[in-house]
Amino acid sequence: MNPNPDAPVGLYLGALIVYALGLIGFGLWISRRMKGADGFFVAGRRLGPGLIFSTFLAANIGSGSLIGAAGLGYRDGISAWWWVGSAGIGTLILAMWVGPKLWRVATQNGLYTAGDYLELRYGSAVRATIAVLLWMATLYILSGQLIAMSQIFEYVLGADRWVGALLGGVVVTVYFTAGGLWSSAWVNMVQLGVLLVGMLIAVPLALSAAGGWEAVQAAAPNQADWSSVWTGPESGWIMMAFLVPAFVVSPGLLQKSWGARDERALRLGIGIQGLVLMAFAFVPALLGMIAHVYAPDLGANSEFAVPVVLTQGLPPLIGALGLAAVFSAEVSTADAVLFMLSTSLSKDLYKRYVSPQATDEQVLRVARRAAVVGGVLGLVLAIINPTVLGALTMFYALLAVILSVPIIAGLYSKRGGVPEALASIGAGVAVLFTMQLDALSGANRLLDPTLLGVLASGVAFVLVALVRRRAPSSPSGGKTA
Repeated sequence: MNPNPDAPVGLYLGALIVYALGLIGFGLWISRRMKGADGFFVAGRRLGPGLIFSTFLAANIGSGSLIGAAGLGYRDGISAWWWVGSAGIGTLILAMWVGPKLWRVATQNGLYTAGDYLELRYGSAVRATIAVLLWMATLYILSGQLIAMSQIFEYVLGADRWVGALLGGVVVTVYFTAGGLWSSAWVNMVQLGVLLVGMLIAVPLALSAAGGWEAVQAAAPNQADWSSVWTGPESGWIMMAFLVPAFVVSPGLLQKSWGARDERALRLGIGIQGLVLMAFAFVPALLGMIAHVYAPDLGANSEFAVPVVLTQGLPPLIGALGLAAVFSAEVSTADAVLFMLSTSLSKDLYKRYVSPQATDEQVLRVARRAAVVGGVLGLVLAIINPTVLGALTMFYALLAVILSVPIIAGLYSKRGGVPEALASIGAGVAVLFTMQLDALSGANRLLDPTLLGVLASGVAFVLVALVRRRAPSSPSGGKTA
């Protein structure tokens, strides 16, 4: 049954289908200018500040940044800012400190993936361990994007979950498989334009139609921290623990940054994107809060907050533009996820361990097939998984725990090799899952599983380094970057 029977279903469905076909067509057209594996993996290292800005911002404003964060805003109030705001802080750190240094290493050594860097710095064992963990974890974030797409169709059209997830999965798989990072960067620019224009028009109109800020406050639930930006029941500054590190060391973002033509393009494009992302962080929080005016009893369905506002609080044409903007956000992030999946399997596993003599053409073929397989598996998980944030939170947590210490320590210190890196990964993952299973974080917000996992990872790295330093000389297991 359609939860919103008064919606102009034909208009919304037509707008989404036409837009989806347009993205596919543009992606296929631009992919004709892609040349070889270098173009697929790092866009020929020729992206200027504008394309770096748009492909980063489009990747970072996805289902978590709109559907998930608006659900937090509906439940917790303005403190939901920290979900997207923390991502902005993380990418600023990437732009100013970590990114340029890694870009130099990647350019000088012809690196394509984060796995290439980890093998250069530590050796093949670390590369293989992280590649396998990331391939499994990345499927969760892909499912999160597809879940968000399905929720639009579920709420507006009353369609089954698989319908929206299938449409979104087909769109992103087709244009990404055709042109990799090169086509993604250009399609992301179009998606970003639709997204920003749609939100700039929709949010002020939605707030005005709801009766202004006073009406939003009057409809708010009775909780003291609703208007506090620092903390909420399940939101607030503690989100920095797992979101900031994840956006500093995300393999997909690192690889996108290696497509920059020079350090200036990287710093400028990613840095401005981080500032814009921090400003944009108020948008989903406000949409979630506005949704209380129209649907005060969403309860467990709080992630319907955005479609509620776009279909009930706006004129149909503006609502259709807003839905297209949301669809843009989700598709653009999904292509960044397929980017991680396909390059990790083709370069970090196939090229390195299965067929070291594989040609660029063979690696490219495997990358494309991996993208298709990843899209299918992500669709299956989207049908099984219940919520957007449930899928994304686990991904960001794993990303922070397994990559933060090996990449940052390896980049800024010459000490540490395979034993240190593997120990940090093992300790971090063990603590993360122990805390998750025991639900100890409920006793105190500082007992955040990801925060403690990253700390355990760092402690393990240092302890093993100290033990090996006192022991007789032993090989480090990798090169210094």
